[in-house]
Order: sequence, then structure tokens, then C-alpha cells
Amino acid sequence: MHRRKFLEAAAGAVPAIAVAEEAQANNPPVRPGRALRITKLETFLVRPRWLFLKIHTDAGIVGLGEPILEGRAVTCAAAVQEIAPYLIGKDPRQVVHHWQAIYRHAFYRGGPIMTSALSGIDMALWDIKGKALGVPVYELLGGPTRRKVRVYAHANTPAAMKPLIARGFTAFKCGPAKRRASRYIETPAAVRYAADRFGELRKTAGDDIDIGIDFHGAISPAMAKVLIKALEPHNPMFIEEPINCQNHDLMAEIARGTHLPIATGERVFTKWGFREVLEKKAATILQPDLCHAGGITEVRLIAGMAEAFYAVIAPHNPLGPISLAAGIQIAASIPNFLCQEQVSLGDGYLRTPFVVQKGGYIDVPTGPGLGIELDENALARQIGHDWRNRETYDDDDGSVVDW
Repeated sequence: MHRRKFLEAAAGAVPAIAVAEEAQANNPPVRPGRALRITKLETFLVRPRWLFLKIHTDAGIVGLGEPILEGRAVTCAAAVQEIAPYLIGKDPRQVVHHWQAIYRHAFYRGGPIMTSALSGIDMALWDIKGKALGVPVYELLGGPTRRKVRVYAHANTPAAMKPLIARGFTAFKCGPAKRRASRYIETPAAVRYAADRFGELRKTAGDDIDIGIDFHGAISPAMAKVLIKALEPHNPMFIEEPINCQNHDLMAEIARGTHLPIATGERVFTKWGFREVLEKKAATILQPDLCHAGGITEVRLIAGMAEAFYAVIAPHNPLGPISLAAGIQIAASIPNFLCQEQVSLGDGYLRTPFVVQKGGYIDVPTGPGLGIELDENALARQIGHDWRNRETYDDDDGSVVDW
């Protein structure tokens, strides 16, 4: 049967979207063998604290990324422009080759700024490649491993949690409750206060809801063990960054002292950084940030390493909807995915924002590339910000404390 007649006949038997997807996959915007070149890289400061990237091509395809490090948006934008001369005029479809060139030709490799700039560029290149072939990025990574992706929300109080549960969320993350900045040694009252407030969240959510708790690396090693023991009766989903993430040996010691899963990764970069976490058994839940750890290319490799250690991936993402879209592509292409963090489903930024379904899931998108389109009219009202990192000090003596 002629293909067009077959599709017309099949349209009545299968959903229209399936027909449209099949037609798109077999008639991609850029035919194999056609030359494709990068023409321009554009960055945009986007409220509340994000940096969006557009990589333009001579075929009219535009790739989207988020090359951002929180509080260093202008610095990351400058880093992207320093990389631009390498990319302009090249074929964007050589994604891994470009990752290697950008990373290794810098000579001084790694670091939060460089890997964040590289991460956003990598997202955008995968977006272009998927759009050029007419398929989602996860199809290029081996095809979908799941139909939907579980996401979690942030809630520090029962009042904040209840409406989110009503919207469908079944997983949350909070911080340890405290009445002042954390100190190296805490009083029993401060520990009890944190545990009791978490207990209130557990009582509100019940035992069918998952609640992780993020120490944010701001708790001292001495107190992390004490606080974890106080929280154990309430069964947190995980303890995130119980101490400053740079000391993997100490985190491994803490992990051995509790039955609760330890999570880390938002401030760990590339496969080389996560190798040490895995080898030292410092965590069983890895949280690479798609905007910092090296983008889609690198996080897919980190996930493979984690699988060999029976660890799972829960991508970190307190950032924008492009980052969320990249995380969903990873979640849809790996076997060892746990849950995806989000703070924005794209309302006011995307033409079609993500929607949380029953059970706290987002359907895996079927569109090409990252599967999203910016709402340019809405986005125009969000351009520009001067967000800075929090500056926190001890209330009594004025010394610097972590936040």
C-alpha cells in the first residue's frame, strides 16, 4: 500500500498524534546528508534568576538550553560568548565531539562556570539534533524506558504541602526547620524543633507520600549525625547534602551510620566528580544538575556509572523549564531514575507547560528535541533580573554562615 494511503487508512484506527509523529519522524526538517551550520548564540536573563540560551542554525532550527549557575548568570553568559567562536560555522549535530572540544581545549578543565556554560550549550545541541531528525532526544539515547516521569515539589510547612497534594504531587522536599542559622553544635531544643516540624509534615502527608529533606550542606558533620538520628523515626525519602558536598569521605561515614538513603550531586561536576561519590559509597541517590554537571551528554554517562553501583538518579533542578525538559529527556532514557525536581512547570514561559497528572507524574513529551517551545510573548515580560545569592550571618555574632 502507498504510504500516504496507509496513513490515511490508519488515521481512523490510531490516535491522530501517532500518525502525526510517524509522519514527522519519516519527514524530518533536515534530511540526512544536508549541511547544517550554527550561525549565532544568544543568551537572555530571565526572571526570577535564570539564563536561557538559543543556538541558531542556517536551517532555521533553534536549540534551547539553560547555561546558568545560580547567582552568576552574567558570568555564565560571558562564558557562552567566549565559547561561541568555536561553535559558529560548525555542524551542531556532532554533540559529543563538541562537548569534548569545549571541555578539553579549555586546558583548565571543569569548575562550576565552565561546566554550567557547557551544560546549557549541550542541551541546546541535543535539542537541535532532535528537531533536525524529527524525534525526541530520548529516542536518540536508546528510546523511552518509561511512559511518564515522577516529579517532586518543595514544601516546608503543612499549609504549603496540602494544596500541592491536591494538585497531584506525591513527593516533596523540604529543608530542616530552624529558628536561626545553623551552628556547628546545636542545642537539643534546636534538634528537637527540626525533627518535630518534619514530623508535622509526615503527619500531614501520611505514609503514602515521599518527603526528602535537604540539609543544603549547611549542617556540620558533628550535628548531621545527630539530626539524622532524630529524623529517622519519620522515614524521610532521603537526606540530601547532609554536609558540605566536597568531603566525600565524611559523607560516606555518615551514610554508613544510617539506614536512610543519602543524596548528593547538585555541586558535583562531570563523570569524574561522581566517580568518587560512587566509589566511596557516599550516596546511593545521585542528583546531577543538568545545568551544571555537563548537560545531557554527561548526565547520561553519570547515570550509567550509577547503575553499575546500584545507585539511582534524581536530577537536581531548582531552575527553569528548559532545564526541566532536559531532565525529563534523561529520565525517559535511563533505567535507574528516581524522581525529578522542579520549581516551574513552564507557566508563563512555554507554549504548552508541563502538567502534573495523577500520582505526581508528567507524561513523557513526544515532540522533537527537548519537546518544548518558548512562549515568546509571555517570555518578553520576564526578561531581565539581578538576582544574587543569599548573604547569611549568625544572628548573635555576625559571622558568616551557610544558607
